[in-house]
Amino acid sequence: MSDKYRIGQVAALTGCSAESIRHYEKLGLLQKPGRSDQGYRYYDHRAVERIGFIRHGRSLGLDLHSIQDLLNLADNPDTDCRAADEIATHHLEQLEKRIASLETLANELRQVVRQCRGGTTAECRIIQTLFEQKSTSTTEKTGFMEN
Repeated sequence: MSDKYRIGQVAALTGCSAESIRHYEKLGLLQKPGRSDQGYRYYDHRAVERIGFIRHGRSLGLDLHSIQDLLNLADNPDTDCRAADEIATHHLEQLEKRIASLETLANELRQVVRQCRGGTTAECRIIQTLFEQKSTSTTEKTGFMEN
């Protein structure tokens, strides 16, 4: 296996876009890669592994700051793993709160759908409900921003 990969090769190996790789580099999640005489970035197998770590962390819903903290811990293998446990536990607690909020929203929507009796949109309970003002915003309930 080669130990030098151009950004396109790294993107293909990891499933991560070249733009994201550059972004991770800019944020300090990846070390600045070496450059060829032609100016191409060259990454080593360690960078490929780190991108895999980042992508796995993102797939678990971790933010880049938490991933950076975990990478810093990984870079210091003699460090107590308590900090990693705290990061994961905090994320799990936040995730469980979001799941509970989403379950509440799903139940509310199920109730509205059950009330739908057909007919015209002027009588549609779904549309009427969406026009009603709720005291809690979607962002507060789910953590998701409205577009």
